[in-house]
Amino acid sequence: MQERKTPERMCIACRNMIDKRKLIRIVRSPEGVFSIDFTGKKSGRGAYVCDNADCIDKCMKQRLLNRNFKCEIPLEVYEELADAYKSRKD
Repeated sequence: MQERKTPERMCIACRNMIDKRKLIRIVRSPEGVFSIDFTGKKSGRGAYVCDNADCIDKCMKQRLLNRNFKCEIPLEVYEELADAYKSRKD
């Protein structure tokens, strides 16, 4: 029997390929609304960030979501990402 492949995605901060379930997904819905997707199933364009402090900080300092989504991302989305990271660690 063949072994199933585990889906991997690239972190936009460290550029490493990591198991999809270990990453935080940020989604832009077709309506243009940004949100954090813990299920990995929301529809829309997604970007992935490692679930560690270094990658979250790098993403916020260098505004990597702006580059990835090719538009200006509100500061609230970055704050929501930091809060999501803190809540997952608690």
